[in-house]
Amino acid sequence: MSPQWIVIGVLIALVYFIFIKKKPLPGENQKRKNDKLNEDDMVECKKCGTYITLNEALLKEGQYFCSDECLNA
Repeated sequence: MSPQWIVIGVLIALVYFIFIKKKPLPGENQKRKNDKLNEDDMVECKKCGTYITLNEALLKEGQYFCSDECLNA
């Protein structure tokens, strides 16, 4: 096998791994987005049903609450 074919094979492999293999599968990126809650995501208060942003919500025992009144009720 000539060195020329080895170089061509290595180049083809590099192109494959750099450009084709690195692409996420369709839906894979969306799945990762859905797994993580964003601070702008809305959650429902367990007590009154009001929707609030995640960064405003109060968390107790895995449940979200909109205020101290709902949290302590």
